[in-house]
Amino acid sequence: MPQAAALLAKPAPGSDFAPLLRQVRDQGLLERRRGWYACSIAVNLVALAATAAGIVLSGDSWRTVLLAVPAALFWARTAFVGHDSGHAQIAATRRTGRLIGLLHADLLLGMSYGWWNDKHNRHHANPNHVGKDPDVGVGALVWTREQAAQRRGPAVRWLTRNQARLFFPMLLLEGINLKVSSVRDLGRRSARERRTEAVLLALHAAGYAALLLTSMSPGKAVVFALVHHALFGLHLGMVFAPNHKGMEMPDPHGDRWGHLQRQVLTSRNVRGGPVTDWLMGGLNYQIEHHLFPNMPRPHLRLARPLVRAHCRASGLPYTETGIAGSYRQALHHMHEVGAPLRAG
Repeated sequence: MPQAAALLAKPAPGSDFAPLLRQVRDQGLLERRRGWYACSIAVNLVALAATAAGIVLSGDSWRTVLLAVPAALFWARTAFVGHDSGHAQIAATRRTGRLIGLLHADLLLGMSYGWWNDKHNRHHANPNHVGKDPDVGVGALVWTREQAAQRRGPAVRWLTRNQARLFFPMLLLEGINLKVSSVRDLGRRSARERRTEAVLLALHAAGYAALLLTSMSPGKAVVFALVHHALFGLHLGMVFAPNHKGMEMPDPHGDRWGHLQRQVLTSRNVRGGPVTDWLMGGLNYQIEHHLFPNMPRPHLRLARPLVRAHCRASGLPYTETGIAGSYRQALHHMHEVGAPLRAG
C-alpha cells in the first residue's frame, strides 16, 4: 500500500497515540463490565448445557448430528470468553482471569489456554510482522512471496499455488489442529502449568467422549465429533481471517512503527450490526481491539467513532469493509502470494 507508506514517511502532527488513549479513558471505555460478562457467560453455559441435553435426549439417531451446528456455535462463544479473559478484559486480577480462561479453553473446549494466550499476545505485540507474529509464520499457508519462493516439494508448492481456493476447506481441520497443537505445546510449559492444563484437557476429552458414546453408537459419535470440530474450526477461522490478511506488513528492516501505526495499518474492521458483533465476538472491531486489547468487548463499538476520527486527524487510513469484502481482500492476498509459483 504505497499511500500508507507515504504517510508513514512523514507522520501528520497529532498522530501520537496518547491523546486517543486519554480520550478513551476519560469516557470510561477501559473500565471492566463484570455484569455484562457474567450474564454472557451464564447464558452461554446454559446454551451449552441445553445442547448437551439435546444430544442425550435425541439419542442414537442421525438427527443428533444436526446438533453439531449449535454445539459449534456455542463453542465459538466459549472461545471468545477465553480470548477476552486472556486480554484481562473480564477480571481485575490475573489469577481470576487465568481461572476463567482455563475453565473455558481447557475444560470446555479442550484447547490449551497457555498455548493460545502466549501465541496470541505475540501476535498483538507485532501484528503482520514476519519473524515476530506467529500468525504470519510459515505453516500450511504462507503470507509473503519470499516465504512462497522457499517452498520445496511438489505437494507443498501445489498447496501454495492454490492456497486461496483451499483456505476455507482447510479451516475445516482447524478445530482438530487447535487440540493437537495444545497437546504438543504442553512439553514446553512449566511443570505446574503442564500438570494443571493436562488434567483439564484430559477431563474435557473424557467428558466429551462420555457424552457422545453414551448417547449414540460409536460410528455416529465419530461423525458427530468430526462435523462438530469442522464447523467450530470453520467458524473461528472465518472470524479471524478478515482481520489482518491483505493488510500492511511492516518491513523487518525498515523503520520501527509506533503503536498507533503498527496496530491501525495492519488491521481491518468489518462493518455490521448486532448479529455481526455476536457472530464475530466483537472482533469485527479489530482496529479498536488492537489499540486497546484490554477494552471490554461491549465498549469496542463505542470506541470506534473516536478511533476513526483520530485516525482521520492523524492522516492514517482507517480500513473498514463488509464481511464479503474482507474475505475477498484476504483471499486476493493469499492468491497473489502464490503467483510466482503459478508462473513457474
